[in-house]
Amino acid sequence: MSNSIPSFDSLGLSSQLLENITQAGFKVPTEIQLTAIPHVFSHHDLLAGAQTGTGKTAAFGLPMIQMLAQLNQQEENQSTLKNRVQGLILVPTRELAQQVYDSLKTYCGEIELIIEVAYGGTSLNVQKSRLRQGADILVATPGRLIDHIFTKTISLAELKMLVIDEADRMLDMGFLPDIQRIMQRLPKQRQTLFFSATFEEQIKKLAYKILDNPKEVQVSPQNSTADTVSHIVYPVDRKRKSELLAYLIGSRNWQQVLVFTKTKQSTDALVKELKLDGIKAASIHGDKSQGARQKALDDFKSGKVRALIATDVAARGIDIIELEHVINYDLPYKAEDYIHRIGRTGRAGKAGNAVSFMAHHEEYLLKAIEDLLEKPLPQEWLKGFEPSLLEDIVEETEQPRRKLSRSEEKRKMKAKLNIHKNRGKKAKR
Repeated sequence: MSNSIPSFDSLGLSSQLLENITQAGFKVPTEIQLTAIPHVFSHHDLLAGAQTGTGKTAAFGLPMIQMLAQLNQQEENQSTLKNRVQGLILVPTRELAQQVYDSLKTYCGEIELIIEVAYGGTSLNVQKSRLRQGADILVATPGRLIDHIFTKTISLAELKMLVIDEADRMLDMGFLPDIQRIMQRLPKQRQTLFFSATFEEQIKKLAYKILDNPKEVQVSPQNSTADTVSHIVYPVDRKRKSELLAYLIGSRNWQQVLVFTKTKQSTDALVKELKLDGIKAASIHGDKSQGARQKALDDFKSGKVRALIATDVAARGIDIIELEHVINYDLPYKAEDYIHRIGRTGRAGKAGNAVSFMAHHEEYLLKAIEDLLEKPLPQEWLKGFEPSLLEDIVEETEQPRRKLSRSEEKRKMKAKLNIHKNRGKKAKR
């Protein structure tokens, strides 16, 4: 058996691409790159399951760049359509669109390809003026792409390659109708690559509607988290969560912390709380302008702020090199979102730290996460922040709650029946 270390040289990439990615700091290919790139070069449709941070963008971006550059060199591929798009990458959020665009530009280097990006929150007219000249590769969010399709800014009639990235998040955000409308505009003869971190029934149903006899690649166990991420759950009274957050950041000297909350309002409120404790923080959510979101992200990356407070939707696509700490200030309503959240840390083999705060009324949410992961998450009662046993009695009357689905109600009721029985055991963990 060979013990040789895999290399990008073995994947059939051009010398120019190899030089570009070497300069970008790429050393050895990740598992998704090793398994996916050969299938893409073989012109197969692809159904790929991989966690965030495993190198998915390069897995589809590198072969797409090479294949479209080769097509452009063929005389018969020259088109009279100025507004044509040859490669389309659909992503769920603005931040992810910008991230993928930046990565493709880095991979491309001096290779002669036109790469454009289109998402909401920025000027439609400015995008129109660029896209009317056409693009070899367009990275777009579904809603803004439909705007350009219906105003005839672009033509997808000659599309050669389609990538749907973060498909599970697409469906969570309600983009299925938009995706279906887009599919009606695409040529049947194309190569389609479908990437998702999780594969629920609806995801698979969508995938097999748009893929043609695809190759399947699963580089990590479904619904799993990276082995390099450590997990800890701190039971704490809801009213003391902000105090606990400030304590952890300050006492442990954490310099870069991504914090997830449930609502847009709670992100802004938490920023104010942290600033009162002397911790520089910024928020990012859907109600903020794209400029404000980008500034908050840039300040976080540069170290101007220590804590970035985000909602699930806004945080999709955030890619911070060597981000060590992700905190679930509020446990997510959907267990799958736990995987997406903590996928921001422990990327590309780096160590990561996933911290979750759990108030009494969130115990059923933790149970759903543990059921999904098929393992219990370690818990610790932090000295000075031990939860009050009376908290769950009064908190239900303090503010109106989001209406729960029937399955959520069942999980919650079951959890509450076991709260007092299990609480003593948890305290000893």
